[in-house]
This record gives sequence, structure tokens and C-alpha cells, in this order.
Amino acid sequence: MLPNKDFVRQSLDIHLFFARIMKEHSFFLQVGFTPRDSDFIHEADGFRRAFDKLLGETISLSNGVVSLEVLKSGEVITQYTLEAEMASSYLTGVRIPTELTEAEAGLSGGGFTGANPILEQRVFMLNQKAMNLIAALIQFKTAILSNVLSCKMFTVNYPLLIEHILREAKLYLRMIQRIQNRESINIEKEALEQELFWNRIMAEHAKFIRGLLDPTEEELFKKANDFGNEFDQLTKEAKAAMEKTIPPAKVTEESLRATQAIRDFKAQGTRGLLECKIRSIIIPLLADHTLREANHYLRLLKYFKGKKVTDTAFG
Repeated sequence: MLPNKDFVRQSLDIHLFFARIMKEHSFFLQVGFTPRDSDFIHEADGFRRAFDKLLGETISLSNGVVSLEVLKSGEVITQYTLEAEMASSYLTGVRIPTELTEAEAGLSGGGFTGANPILEQRVFMLNQKAMNLIAALIQFKTAILSNVLSCKMFTVNYPLLIEHILREAKLYLRMIQRIQNRESINIEKEALEQELFWNRIMAEHAKFIRGLLDPTEEELFKKANDFGNEFDQLTKEAKAAMEKTIPPAKVTEESLRATQAIRDFKAQGTRGLLECKIRSIIIPLLADHTLREANHYLRLLKYFKGKKVTDTAFG
């Protein structure tokens, strides 16, 4: 049974990361449709606004409550997030509420004792709202994927990217459902499942970057391709560790090293895009988005390795 203080803190930790991820998924979908699919543009915009609101509610409950490690990890915001939002808003004409990012920059963490029934009730209601919203977004993404795969719709987003963001939404929903049911986490078992999931995500990020670079960016293309191959192998190794054919610690160590490297690659790429030094069709917010996911995974890996991280490993 999950203690009350962990229920509150872990819920908010997860929402701070994933609600932003979901609102950005909605944004990427919104700007990827053609004019013919104006209804889908409108629906994606509605989801984006709804997750903006969810994130805003999360921020209002989070100060002094969320984990300091989460705030320091770079998974909530990075040094590039605000500028990436401003640039992406300028390039698309979609208003992105940067005041949420500014509010997150002012959050403090730690010090929560758990003796706050009103906060606990508000977090419970936030989780209920989130589950309903995520479930609806999953249905929306599933419909888009079906239309794209049956050649009934064109979007600039790869079919694999739509599958990718659908998997992330399903993970978010599962995590909140489990916390809402006050389930405790089996770290040893969950670590391998998370490594399998996130190694695959990192591999796909590398492939998306590779595919969205201008053909003239040969050096960056090669680096992205190499990362894609490396994380494909790490995904296989994580699966093998789950089947007990290789030591789990070996996979964690290799995944940690590779994730640090791709995190640095993504940070350099985000900065390069914002400085208009990279030729691509990568919108700046997408680059920062993948950087935050690498930072999130790094925090999990450090926790799995037994470093000084709190018990919010699934935030």
C-alpha cells in the first residue's frame, strides 16, 4: 500500500513530466495535419489546451511538494524550453503558454511530510481528471494511426512517431492508474521493464532525428544513425535481461552510458536549431521534448543503479 505522502509526491512528479509531454504531442499532431483535416487540427488543439490546464493545476499543487531530484533532472524543463516554445510558436502561429514554463522554473522541491488530507484529495481528483483525458487522447491517436495506415489521411508525422507517442500515453495512463490504486512498486522488476521501454524510445528518437535532418547534414545523420543502432541493441539486451540470459546490471550500466551520450547529442542539437545552425525540418520544441525524455530516463537509470535519488523513480 502506497503511503499518503508518496501518493501525493509521485502523482505530481509524474504529471509534471508527462502532462507537458502530452500537450506537446498534441501540438506536434496539430501542426502536422493538412488543411483538409481541419476537424483533427481543432481536436488536437483542444487536447493541447486541456493538457495545458492539467499542467497548470499540477504546478499549482507542486511547490514544496515534488521531488527535488525531478526538478533538478531537466525532465520538467531545460535551459532551452522557454526559447524553444517561443520559436515554435512564432514558426507555427500556435500560441504556447510560456507562463507555465516560467512558473515551473520557480518551483521548489522537498520538505513534504504528507500530513495534508486536503492536498491528498485534490491530487486524487487531479489523477481522475488526468486518466479521463489521457484515455481520450489515446483514442484520438489510435484513430489517427488507423487513418494514416489505411491511406485515408496524410500527416507530416511518421506513422512510427504516432505509434511512439501512443505508447508513451499508454505508459502515462498505466502509471497514474497504479498510483491511484495505491500500488507499491517492485523496483527490480520494474527497472527492466522501464529500460526496455525507454531504450526503444531512445532508439526511435535517434531515427526520427536522422529522418528529419537535411540530406546535407551528413555528420549529424551518421551520429543519429549510430545512436539508433546502439539503442536497438540495448533494447534487445533489456529483453534478454528480463529473460534472465544476461545480467541486469550490465544492461543498466550500458544504457546509462548511452543515454548520457544521446542526451548530450540532443542538447547540442537543440541549441544548434535555436541558433539556426542546423538544416532540418525539426521544430525546436520537438528537439527540447526529446532532450527532456532523455533526462527523465537518465534519472531512472541512476536510481536503478543505486545512486542518490529518492523513491520517486517512476515520476
